[in-house]
Amino acid sequence: MYRLHIANKNYSSWSLRPWVLMRQLEIPFEERLTPFEPESNWTAFRAFSPSGLVPCLEDGERAVWESLGIVEYLAERHAGVWPDDDGARAWARCASSEMHAGFAALRTICSMNCGVRVRLHRMPDALVRNLSRIDELWQQGLARFGGPFLAGESFSAVDAFFAPVAFRVQSFGLELGSPSMEYVSRLLALPAMQEWYEAALDEPWREAGHEAEIQENGTVLEDRRRTP
Repeated sequence: MYRLHIANKNYSSWSLRPWVLMRQLEIPFEERLTPFEPESNWTAFRAFSPSGLVPCLEDGERAVWESLGIVEYLAERHAGVWPDDDGARAWARCASSEMHAGFAALRTICSMNCGVRVRLHRMPDALVRNLSRIDELWQQGLARFGGPFLAGESFSAVDAFFAPVAFRVQSFGLELGSPSMEYVSRLLALPAMQEWYEAALDEPWREAGHEAEIQENGTVLEDRRRTP
């Protein structure tokens, strides 16, 4: 059985991607969660990850790291990771790669923190551009391939890559066009997303760096985490 190494569910957007994909596609795996440490995670994560980062997938003696690398590895072994239609598949791969490499303002200003609700201090132009491009991508995929997911009727890797954005929209009260907001609601309602979210609320850890990012960029209106 695969072993998937992840970090805190409340914070780790990179971990969420392969986790939610495998859960939704019912690909069996064993979860191993190593919490973020106050200063550096390098030593702890290097015990299982060549890059010293999460996520990392273990398949027997083989380590597969980076969310995009993990997804492509799974696609060679399991149906449904990418759409069957070659046009939808090409679009989904491009959109996933764009998310993997881009949207720096969204990542920096709205770092994933599932348990809080935040009012941002400001909406810099770079963040507005990021949100506009995500809205454009989502509406393009939904219209072109018929929905309810980005590349057609089935959840696939491209939805997994944008799953952390859905949590960011919820946490920071971000506004997108109506089709995109409906898509956010569909993602958040998925059983795998609900499972991740509920586990995030129950985590006992608070990592100072991630918490400071929230305080720097906004005002916490509500903290729904169930542990102090």
